Amino acid sequence: MDEKRPETVNAAASNFIHDIIDEELAAGINDKVQTRFPPEPNGYLHIGHAKAVFINFFTAEKYGGTCNLRFDDTNPGKEDVEYANAIKEDITWLGYDYPNVYYASDYFDYIYDCALKLIKKGLAFVDDQNADEIRDTRGTLSEPGKNSPYRDRSIEENLDLFDRMTKGEFADGEKVLRAKIDMASPNMNMRDPVLYRIAHQEHFRQGNKWCVYPMYDLAHPLEDAKEGVTYSLCSLEFENHRPLYNWVIENCEVPAPKPRQIEFARLNLNYCVTSKRYCKYLVDKGYVDGWDDPRMVTVSGMRRRGFTPASIRDFCQRIGISKAYSMVDFGLLEACVRDDLNENAVRAMAVLNPLKVVVDNYPEGKTEVLTVENHPKRPELGTHEVTFSRNLYIEQDDFMIEPVKKYKRFYPGNEVRLKGAYLATCTGYDTDDDGNVTCIHVEYDPETRGGNAPDGRKVRGTVHWASEEGSFPAEVRLYDRLFNKENPTEGGAPLEDALNPDSLKVLKGCRIENALKDAKPGDSYQFMRKGYYTVDKYSTEENKVFNRTVDLKSSWK
Repeated sequence: MDEKRPETVNAAASNFIHDIIDEELAAGINDKVQTRFPPEPNGYLHIGHAKAVFINFFTAEKYGGTCNLRFDDTNPGKEDVEYANAIKEDITWLGYDYPNVYYASDYFDYIYDCALKLIKKGLAFVDDQNADEIRDTRGTLSEPGKNSPYRDRSIEENLDLFDRMTKGEFADGEKVLRAKIDMASPNMNMRDPVLYRIAHQEHFRQGNKWCVYPMYDLAHPLEDAKEGVTYSLCSLEFENHRPLYNWVIENCEVPAPKPRQIEFARLNLNYCVTSKRYCKYLVDKGYVDGWDDPRMVTVSGMRRRGFTPASIRDFCQRIGISKAYSMVDFGLLEACVRDDLNENAVRAMAVLNPLKVVVDNYPEGKTEVLTVENHPKRPELGTHEVTFSRNLYIEQDDFMIEPVKKYKRFYPGNEVRLKGAYLATCTGYDTDDDGNVTCIHVEYDPETRGGNAPDGRKVRGTVHWASEEGSFPAEVRLYDRLFNKENPTEGGAPLEDALNPDSLKVLKGCRIENALKDAKPGDSYQFMRKGYYTVDKYSTEENKVFNRTVDLKSSWK
């Protein structure tokens, strides 16, 4: 793979995978399309997995086929039912149905029988070399490897040793089963790869039934074949493994239809890390508060932040499918959720940095109910009520003592529109001993209910507000990108060097209109003039917490 810095792209690429499928269906090579999504249950799904989910499920759906969910649980000790359940939840939330759920461990007996078949054909042998010795004899890209001194063991001896491996007579790493292919192959993966290793570890589904486990390169093609998968769609790092994939299929004599492996470029998203190793590091070191931290690009993190399934599917559609290594701009992902929420999110008024307003000529103790629409372009979403009163809150930056040029909001003597309510003119302000403004005073025009003047006078500024009686205090978390470096791992630098110190700001005492008192975790709103916000999964009735999903427009510098 070319390691030079990729160009940032936003445009969708053509779907070459579907072109291949169309050709093979037309030629009669296959009469069905069956795919699979095979995650290892050793972590949570991230945006890169979401792309793979989209490719496999969308491809099957397009051709009226099936996509299986299959857990690649061949690595005991690193896998857990917690991860498997989280993966199921994520895929369902993304909007995909999986009629079949399989586990690689379901096929351990079948894979073992295939390994015996390879031994009996003289195509596999038990090697006594340890991992370092095997590595040292593999050769280089310019030099062939060296045959193992155990390569020419008899079929009978290999069968006996493999049986004893299976019965637990040997320690971890003491012996492995290797394919017998070609130590001079230009493809390093074909130089007598390891097929089975010993692992005396309890499996989260199989318990202690097995102490030998198949390697991915043996298990994966056999699992595909067993399920009747016709197209094994995987990321580009497996391209050099394809000859081994085909070797296993041919020499284990699997019946037709034989699966075909096709590779696509994995998703590279700037200002993010998607490697499970890096994600786990961030969690373990406490830089984030878990796999579902809203700053993570795990599916659970994006869900908690307020990304919608439709926005993630739209993102996967826009970036397209290609073999070209490229970097996708994080702004495109933000644009997708912004477009979706702009179309579907209910509008609400929330004051994040409150400044008190007293409407001096409004009667004390009086309140009135105003009806506002939930969405300016979707009347079918209905309306809700807001309460207006003498005591209000506006944003602190909606008032200036000495306005800058073109400032249209409150300052002494200026008339402003209170969104959906009345026109009001600032008459003064109060300060504390340090000169900080603590309250402003205004007088409203009672003839301008709804925000329009009967005499037709023009008011340029409009601000949102929340009344003291018609709002409640809440916590708002302003999430931003976790990294301020486009490629956080570039040059092998520590992740800490790229962390954005302003990736989370917590605001207490925000004022949210009462219509959102019953909002449930996952409910999303457009806070007028501020952005899109979602109720956090850990929000409670006593402490409502809203997470910023994305601003109204890109503000990243």
